[in-house]
Amino acid sequence: MTRESARLSDLVSRRKFIATASGASVAAIAGCTSSSDGGSSDGSSGDSSGDSSGDGGSGEDTATESSGMDTSVLTGDGSSTVFPITNTASSYWNSNPEAGDEDYWPSDWAEEYGTEMRLADYFASQYGYETTGERSNPPFRVSIALSHSGTGIEGVMEGRVDIGDASSSAQSELGEDAEGLDGFVDHVVGVDGQPIVVSPEIADAGVEKITLDELKQIYKGEINNWSEVGGPDRDILALGRAEGSGTDTAFRNNVYGDPEAPISPDQRFGQNQQLQQAVGQANNAIAYIALAFVDEDGGTPTIGLEIDGTLYEYGKNLGAQDYPLSRDLHAYTYEDTARKEAAFLNFCLSDFGQEIFVAGNNYFKLPQDRLEAQREKVAASQYE
Repeated sequence: MTRESARLSDLVSRRKFIATASGASVAAIAGCTSSSDGGSSDGSSGDSSGDSSGDGGSGEDTATESSGMDTSVLTGDGSSTVFPITNTASSYWNSNPEAGDEDYWPSDWAEEYGTEMRLADYFASQYGYETTGERSNPPFRVSIALSHSGTGIEGVMEGRVDIGDASSSAQSELGEDAEGLDGFVDHVVGVDGQPIVVSPEIADAGVEKITLDELKQIYKGEINNWSEVGGPDRDILALGRAEGSGTDTAFRNNVYGDPEAPISPDQRFGQNQQLQQAVGQANNAIAYIALAFVDEDGGTPTIGLEIDGTLYEYGKNLGAQDYPLSRDLHAYTYEDTARKEAAFLNFCLSDFGQEIFVAGNNYFKLPQDRLEAQREKVAASQYE
C-alpha cells in the first residue's frame, strides 16, 4: 500500500543485525553540548531506556511484519556536529511528554499545533502510527550514535543505520566518482556557521580577528607565532578535527577550495566535544569548530574572520550566504525515505524542532523557502 512496504522485511532483518550495536553505540563524552533546552549533555544517545528489542526473532519483529508498520528502533549515527540536533530531538521524542509539560512540550506549542496529544504521539500520528498515550513510550523509539560524518554516510549506505548524520556532503566525503552516490537522499536540518575559536588567554591578549590568508597560513604551518597576527609572543597551537570528520572536510573545502587539501594542524580530535575541551585547556590554541560548541564566556571564545574586506563575527553575520565557512547540516537516508524516517525528520523540520533542536543548539534555522522544500521531501501525504 505504501512505498516503503517493499523495504519492510529488509528493514526488519537489518535491525536484527544492528540492534545490539545501537543499544551501546554511544560512549559518554563529557560536555557534549551547552544547550539549555533540556537535551542530552553527556554525549549519550537520546534513547536512554536500555531498549534491547529486535535482536533476533523478537516479538517486536513479528508484530512489525504483521501490522505492516515498522515500529522497531530508528537508528542514526555520524557527525558530532549534527549530533546535538538529532540527539536532542531523539530525547524529546523518546520521552513523549504530555501537552502542557512546560519544559518539553509547552502549552503554547501544543496549542499552536492544535493538539492535546503527547509530543511523539502527535508527530508520529501524522504518518499513521498509533498513539500510546504514555510517557517514555513513543510509537517507536529513536537511538542516535556519535562518530564522524564519513561513518554516518557509510553506515546509512551499507544499511547499518537508518539515518546518517553528516556536516559535509556525501559527495565530499566519498568523492565525486564514488559508487552509490545516487542512492542518497539529502535532508538538510540546519545550518552551521563554523566559527574560529581561540584559547581564552589569546582573546584576553587582544586578538580579535585574523584574515582568511592568515588562517590558511596557520594551518599550513607558515605562521607559527601569535605575534605574527597581532598577538602575544607565543607559539600557535593549531588544533583540528580528525580526517574523515565533516567539520574537517568542510573546513578544507571552504578555506582552501579542496576537501582533500593538505593541512598540518598540531593535533587532531575525533569529536567537537574533545576539540572544545582542548582549546579551553591550552593557552595558545586556535581551532575551527561547530557553532554548538562555542562558549564565548568560557573556554572557546571566537575571533572574527576578515575576508575580502568583510569582517565575519559570531553573533552577527556568520549565517550570511557569502560566509564561506557556512555549511549545511545533513541527515541522510538511503534509497528513498521510509515512513518511520520521514516522521522523525519531519519532527526535526517542524517549527518546534527548528526552534528547540536547531536554534536551541546554537545553529541557524533553515530559512522558510528551504524549510518548505525539505519538508516536502518527507511530507506525510506521500505515505498515505
